[in-house]
Amino acid sequence: MVQDRKLWIAKAEDRIFLEPSLANRHGLIAGATGTGKTVTLKVMAEAFSDMGVPVFFSDVKGDLSGMCQPGVDTENMRERIARFGMEDFAFRSYPTRFWDLFGEEGIPVRITVSDMGPLLLSRLLGLTEVQSGVLNLVFRVADDQGLLLLDLKDLRSMLTYVGRNRAEYTVTYGTVSSASIGAIQRALLAFETEGGERFFGEPALDIVDWIRTDAYGRGYVNILSAKRLIQSPTVYSTFLLWMLSELFERLPEVGDPEKPRMVFFFDEAHLLFEDINKALLQKIIQIVKLIRSKGVGVYFVTQSPSDIPNEVLAQLSNKVQHALRAYTPAEQKAIRAVADSFRANPAFRTEAVIQELGVGEALVSFLDKDGVPSVVQRARILPPQSRLGEADSGAVRRVINTDEMSLKYDGNVDRRSAYEILTEAEKQLEREALAAAEAEKQEKIRRKEEKAALREAEKRKKVGERAASAAASTVASAVGRNIVNSLTGGKITSTGTIVKRAASNALSSVMRSGSAAVIRGLFGTKKY
Repeated sequence: MVQDRKLWIAKAEDRIFLEPSLANRHGLIAGATGTGKTVTLKVMAEAFSDMGVPVFFSDVKGDLSGMCQPGVDTENMRERIARFGMEDFAFRSYPTRFWDLFGEEGIPVRITVSDMGPLLLSRLLGLTEVQSGVLNLVFRVADDQGLLLLDLKDLRSMLTYVGRNRAEYTVTYGTVSSASIGAIQRALLAFETEGGERFFGEPALDIVDWIRTDAYGRGYVNILSAKRLIQSPTVYSTFLLWMLSELFERLPEVGDPEKPRMVFFFDEAHLLFEDINKALLQKIIQIVKLIRSKGVGVYFVTQSPSDIPNEVLAQLSNKVQHALRAYTPAEQKAIRAVADSFRANPAFRTEAVIQELGVGEALVSFLDKDGVPSVVQRARILPPQSRLGEADSGAVRRVINTDEMSLKYDGNVDRRSAYEILTEAEKQLEREALAAAEAEKQEKIRRKEEKAALREAEKRKKVGERAASAAASTVASAVGRNIVNSLTGGKITSTGTIVKRAASNALSSVMRSGSAAVIRGLFGTKKY
């Protein structure tokens, strides 16, 4: 609720307000399960929305969807309203948008592989440092060659391409291990099995669409359905970290505005910091420190402040601490640490009160108008104006179906990207290889035919020579007989026969050698 242009969140002896100009200094909502964290989150979200500030939070348990419906007037609610002296209290709904990475309980949320980047993607896939280095190399090759990485099939194609040409890229970019390529491919397969293929693609989310107000100037409450998503904690936390990174990169510097440009509630915040490597933790710390200059407030919601690294916790100036229970020495030590983080109130012992708080009660400390943490106060959180618990499924579906963003993000777009380009190049290489093989085959056939033709020509030549030789022998024999007959007058004696045969043989030999000129030289042209 907004009063005097400030956000009224709780009441102790006096009303406790959150200064809108200091709401981008981040905050913490902590407490054991069932102590009232969800109600605090809703009350703060409603106040921000009333002031025209868009809000984002994830709905892990499914009990935040009631924001889209007015609260229910019950006797218990009337008593609470009277206790706070809220004369102008009214039950009402808030402009709500439902989002879902799986596209089942909200508008589909997709991002591209390139937008995710190798650092966050390595965390998403659980890669080792060496494998992360190879993945970073693959992204670099894709950038250098102008290949878009939009969805997982683009990334798989790029990994295969780099793996096949790793000898070339090892020289240019560094060692590319085939084992690392294989490990990344297996991690992608496991991620797809969990439904991760719907996580990447287009139309990609434009983060600016979460920073909108309705026709009455109230900020939209963007609710990400996380009941299914939370079953994959790494995917959940990596996506929310990507969102923070995207806001940080996209939004211009505004310093300390009169009110935040957007407020982001990170529920189950401990998941963000589990098994996190040093590089990613440093990135989170940097974003938390600097994003407030973009007009964005980040509020971590978790069970214990000890879930948050000290470097991040030190940046959280606005705190709402619900009850904590201490059953072990370690838990008692943690409570003392929480108590010491507040500016002490001489009216009570903070460490003791943390364990005494009832449902709906909290220790509250916000920055005052000078930016100084206020003295911690034991207070009751206001009741929400929207419906407590889940909304009717029909109401949620009507909100989704009538939302203009459904028209923008429903349906999948598959642009020409790395997968299509590399597949076309591979098919072209296959066609060229087939053409080269066919040309080689035809060349072998041609050479074989040429050799056969040469053998056939040699064979014909030899046959012709034998035929010519036989013909010459026949002619020579006939000529020889005529010559001998002319010499002997046609009379054949025994001596003549021998002479005739000898002359005939001699003449045949001469004729076979083609020495007609020699015959004419011996006998002239005179007939005998």
